[in-house]
Amino acid sequence: MLPDRFTPEIRPTRRGRSVVAVCLFAAAMAWIAGPRALNAVVAPGIVGLAAAYLQLRGLEAPRVVRDLPPDAHAGTSHELRLRFADAGEATAGLSDPFLARITERVDDGLELEQPAVEATVGTGEVRFDVTYRRRGERSLGPTELVATDVFGLLSREFDCEPVDSVLVYPERHPIPEQFRFGLYDHEDVGTSRQRDEFDQLREYEEGDSLRDIHWPATARKDELIVKEFVADVQGPSVSISVGGRGADRNATAATSVALALLEDGLPVALSAPNGRVETFPGGDPRQLLELLTRLPRGEVPDPDADVVIEGTHRRTQIRTDGETHRFDQLREAVAPGSVDDRTEKPAEMRTGKPTPGAVPAADGGEQ
Repeated sequence: MLPDRFTPEIRPTRRGRSVVAVCLFAAAMAWIAGPRALNAVVAPGIVGLAAAYLQLRGLEAPRVVRDLPPDAHAGTSHELRLRFADAGEATAGLSDPFLARITERVDDGLELEQPAVEATVGTGEVRFDVTYRRRGERSLGPTELVATDVFGLLSREFDCEPVDSVLVYPERHPIPEQFRFGLYDHEDVGTSRQRDEFDQLREYEEGDSLRDIHWPATARKDELIVKEFVADVQGPSVSISVGGRGADRNATAATSVALALLEDGLPVALSAPNGRVETFPGGDPRQLLELLTRLPRGEVPDPDADVVIEGTHRRTQIRTDGETHRFDQLREAVAPGSVDDRTEKPAEMRTGKPTPGAVPAADGGEQ
């Protein structure tokens, strides 16, 4: 017979409610017309509901193993992969797979193209396309599972831990050459690295140049490996100081200017209300990006810097050697399709990592 009540975790689906309604109707007809209706309709319905209840009651909440997308700039899209494992087990895979609707919860700085999918939990990967919308440390999880029995009569909900996070760097926009070359004499800027002085091989990181990928090692290890060279800075250094009320817009402006100068071969010394960092061409810009990702409101710490970025929620201004530029105007000054227009990027750069076997960019810059 049917259980006295469903537990708070196990509930009838729309199909299950329909079966219950049919059973009740058949029971009423059996009371009026005789037991045959009860045997023909009610008994199979009760057996199906009981079997569904027993199947779901024995399930346990699995553990989620996330293959996280990379830390990357706002406006880019990446792939999030989920796998499921038995609680306490080190390897992915369930001893008792089950059907479920899988919903990945993310905070408001991320957006999933399809937030929920129907799949068999425990037999393979579940993939989501996630778009980075706003800078900051963004959370993924917990994952909600709504398991159903094989007949689709009952459902049971699970919230699966853990909660993970990714860093969404500020947006990056192209900066026109005319503005950049006004900060330094570009003819005096030498190669930022002695490319004949090889240092070591290491794993690819966000911001590494495509021309530094070591393809033989990449093929052997089945992951991107880059060559690292001994730093030997030859150009002038540019100091950037950022602050003001419009933290998001200011962070975007500082990111765009700093990365453009690094690609030009200049060291960048960045100061902000939350800290200072110096970055060299060819090095890892992650510290600079992390600082700007967490940029708060605050006063400009170094008003005498070569580049001072300050603004409000509506307008960000960039001051250089007595001149003032609006960041929006600098962005608009880059004509689509020009050499400075880095908004159109190959697919491997939009996803944060190049595809093994792709031809490296000729200029070696971050696309």
